[in-house]
Amino acid sequence: MSASERWSAQREALAVEALRGSGHLRLRVHGESMLPALWPGDVTEIQACSAAEIHRGEIVLTWRDGRFFLHRFLARNEVGLITRGDSMPRADPAFAGNALLGRLVSVNRDGRPIKLRWRPWSRMISMLLCYSSIARRAALRLHSGKSHRVAAAELQSA
Repeated sequence: MSASERWSAQREALAVEALRGSGHLRLRVHGESMLPALWPGDVTEIQACSAAEIHRGEIVLTWRDGRFFLHRFLARNEVGLITRGDSMPRADPAFAGNALLGRLVSVNRDGRPIKLRWRPWSRMISMLLCYSSIARRAALRLHSGKSHRVAAAELQSA
């Protein structure tokens, strides 16, 4: 394990303890598994909760295999809980309820709060981004360019 991987693991373990201690945690999104709902760079606020408190469709934070997963809750089964990233082809393996850390309560994108809305066409866009690397790269490039334009506009107005 490299020094960078050790630091990342230590930082994530510290975040788990902070969430369990205070009940709240802010995390920056790095992955692409929740496109188009969550984008790399989004800052999320997580509120601690138990497995009994979550409902189908909520985005939840879990700690499994030594890393965070911020995915949509789908169901419970005899093994535990099932989640899936919106732009992932399959559900995640079921996991025990004690791996659940909390639920997503707010998202800030480019320094502004956003409302997450699940619309009928959202799943279609998710699947397009899942199966088409060209569409995914284009969407990420467009999103990245938009973020840079917003930051530049904020600097000019300051």
